[in-house]
Amino acid sequence: MKSLAIVIPARLQSTRFPNKMLCKLNDKTLIETVFEKCQETGIPTYVLTDSDMIKDVIGDQCIITGNADNGTERCALASDYLNYQHFINVQGDMPDISKEIIFAVSDCLDNDNDVVTAYTEMNIDQRRDPNSVKIIHNGKHANWFCRASLEYGDHHLGIYGYKNSVLGSYMDLKKHKEEEIEKLEQLRWLQNGFKIGVTKVEFNGIEINTKEDLLKWQNQV
Repeated sequence: MKSLAIVIPARLQSTRFPNKMLCKLNDKTLIETVFEKCQETGIPTYVLTDSDMIKDVIGDQCIITGNADNGTERCALASDYLNYQHFINVQGDMPDISKEIIFAVSDCLDNDNDVVTAYTEMNIDQRRDPNSVKIIHNGKHANWFCRASLEYGDHHLGIYGYKNSVLGSYMDLKKHKEEEIEKLEQLRWLQNGFKIGVTKVEFNGIEINTKEDLLKWQNQV
């Protein structure tokens, strides 16, 4: 079994921003931009999707998966036939992902952490924005994730690390109502007794959750 791969789940029909993965950032689509950034690490990289249109853009490194309710489910489906010990899940809406963040998450996957994620500091505007996901943690492990406006917590980034040995179990875990309300897939791990290790990183970019985020990104370059 090979050691590590990056997987980028990319659903075409996003609820908040349909066809987001194919929107243009300069001369490339969002999914191409994220894919190429991940490839810069030298780690084998795959896009996981339900869309032939996305596959046409990415080519041979794109895998069509079965039905999935979220990105982690899509990664779990792909783990059945991608023969790697560890996976780094980079969300397809992170055009400003960096090698440093990816390697920090990879380094956090150790004997004590089967699932890991990253966070960074959060300004007051992000605290008030329901599209920004907040993480409550103790410096080592996540305690909770939510979208509500808070006076505490940090900015959760859309990147995870999984050991193959636990990722395959995700589809069989119980889905609680809080996951449905928040639309946050990582709550399934917490509510089924898994610990999520955390690592702090530097991130000054923009995650493309809405059309307004796309305009902000285009205006900064």
